[in-house]
Amino acid sequence: MNKTEKIPTLKPSDMTSFHSHTIDWQPVISNTKHQYFHVNRLENFVDKMTFPLPPHRKTICDFLYIKKGNSQRSKGLSNYEFGESSVFFLPAYQITQHQKISHDCEGFFCHFDEKIFQFLPKNYLHENYIFFQFQSSPIINISPETQKHIESILERLLLIYEDDQELNKNIIASYLLVLFEELKKEIPNQSKKTKNAFFQVTEQYKIALSQHIYQKQSITEYAHLLNISPNYLNKCVKNCTDKTAQDLLNEMLILEAKTLLKYSNYQIAEIAVNLCNQTPSNFSRFFKSQTGICPKEYVELY
Repeated sequence: MNKTEKIPTLKPSDMTSFHSHTIDWQPVISNTKHQYFHVNRLENFVDKMTFPLPPHRKTICDFLYIKKGNSQRSKGLSNYEFGESSVFFLPAYQITQHQKISHDCEGFFCHFDEKIFQFLPKNYLHENYIFFQFQSSPIINISPETQKHIESILERLLLIYEDDQELNKNIIASYLLVLFEELKKEIPNQSKKTKNAFFQVTEQYKIALSQHIYQKQSITEYAHLLNISPNYLNKCVKNCTDKTAQDLLNEMLILEAKTLLKYSNYQIAEIAVNLCNQTPSNFSRFFKSQTGICPKEYVELY
């Protein structure tokens, strides 16, 4: 793949051109609907797309349901191959690269903005469905019975989306919630939903890290953003992950640095300044302390 200068964060309005890479064909999309929700059959789009797609983030959540065929996609730095009777679910602001999708693939692609669930209590989705959490596996394998239900819901959502009427966000959100419940049943050892304040703060902190890692790199800044004290932020993170808030911040910095080293045109010195505002030598020491190897050695692995 061609390396990029930086990892873009895509809004719904950016996604059509990013995925298709051609002016000869563009799907007919209502921007009013598309910014909140989109669904399409994979078989209608797959031959119009060019793979691999460069690494990117999205401001919305998305998922792929594969009925037939196979695909390969990443979440963070982990690559996943998945196929028939599976769903790949990606929360907003996660780094991802879509490496391939087979030409015989059948199924659905869907994206949605969490704002359509504004009638739900805050953090409801993250508390009740593990696949919304940043560190969960994106792959959900589904049984034949659940597959029927998933397909029925997606067929209905497609009909609603293709209707000329204005998008009813509450109806879309209600169908999606039923779909999430179907997926939840398929996850082994699904832990009971967590509603305590520690969990809520920790998830908000992870989301904030993914959105602001270039601008904010101290625990004090994130605590201020979340309107809590640094000590309380650290207590919440420690309770939920057995790590410190600084540990999670360092992990996000390393994830971003590794992605830039692997996929971008930036030199190590440029990454040191643009990402961490550090000298190359200090950045190299930090990188090695976290990974066991220096940035140059990491680049040589690829």
